[in-house]
Amino acid sequence: MEMQSNTATISGTVNSDMEFSHEVYGEGFYNLSISVPRLSDTNDLLPVTVSERLVRPGELKVGDNVFITGQFRSYNNYSDTGSKLVLTIFARDIRFLEDGEEKCPNEIALIGYICKPPIYRHTPFGREIADILLAVNRSYNKSDYIPCIAWGRNARYSETLCVGDKVQVFGRIQSREYRKKISEDEYITKVAYEVSVIKLEKMTEDAEE
Repeated sequence: MEMQSNTATISGTVNSDMEFSHEVYGEGFYNLSISVPRLSDTNDLLPVTVSERLVRPGELKVGDNVFITGQFRSYNNYSDTGSKLVLTIFARDIRFLEDGEEKCPNEIALIGYICKPPIYRHTPFGREIADILLAVNRSYNKSDYIPCIAWGRNARYSETLCVGDKVQVFGRIQSREYRKKISEDEYITKVAYEVSVIKLEKMTEDAEE
């Protein structure tokens, strides 16, 4: 059930060296970024967390082409300035792609619950857009909080959804740069990660997961 409620697959090119993240019960985890192509000839730089039991430290090198299956997870990173929601693709399996081998580069399927009222609005160019925050259950009574962005009719449909509604989402994981104001005349560029929704459906509580 766990994997069916949160499944992500990406294929792309390793864009950074493996960097030690943390250890749980003697198992080390490493972070790296993967460059995943979009149809628009641009790339998303997506964060990945991988266990040393899947690949040895340093085994993944910049320029390697890989195919990864796993889950899109969130956790709170606490600091002196407060907590921040951090998102990463938690790798369950990873393998090197052969030369010329192609895989669908970016897919995600989620089943979760609306945990904040969707925010529906229009862009400056008149496009309909909605921000959705989805709570996806995980083992050991944990949940991942996944920000999603919907467009057009999916954005319009999200206006009918209420907190607590169970929904199924299909889409792709994307990275997006934005500017954050830190003083009267100073900005910093940050990166947000979210699911770009392709399909959105409300489910009944007794629906099969």
